[in-house]
Amino acid sequence: AEIRQQGEYECLHRDVMIGFGKWDFDPLDLSNPFPNYDGSVHLWQGDEDGFVTVLLQRYIAKKLPWIHYHEIQGAGHMFIYDEVFPKQVIRSLLLGEKPTVLSA
Repeated sequence: AEIRQQGEYECLHRDVMIGFGKWDFDPLDLSNPFPNYDGSVHLWQGDEDGFVTVLLQRYIAKKLPWIHYHEIQGAGHMFIYDEVFPKQVIRSLLLGEKPTVLSA
């Protein structure tokens, strides 16, 4: 609720501004923040996201092999508000469980 306290439009508008705005760095120049493997970076992407193209996330994940990429079939930008996916994301991150459902 706090994330969307200013309304869903404002939340999505900020996502679009960040996604299509000018950045002061190239994300592909990022190095692994956990070179000793004492942590990890995960990227979760719905393949039907209308705001962030799945092709971009696939490209980034391919160029930065230290990112653990998870693509959710049939899910859009707001998949995190689904009943099933958030639980699997949390269980994956905290318990190291492999997600069992990666399709909407």
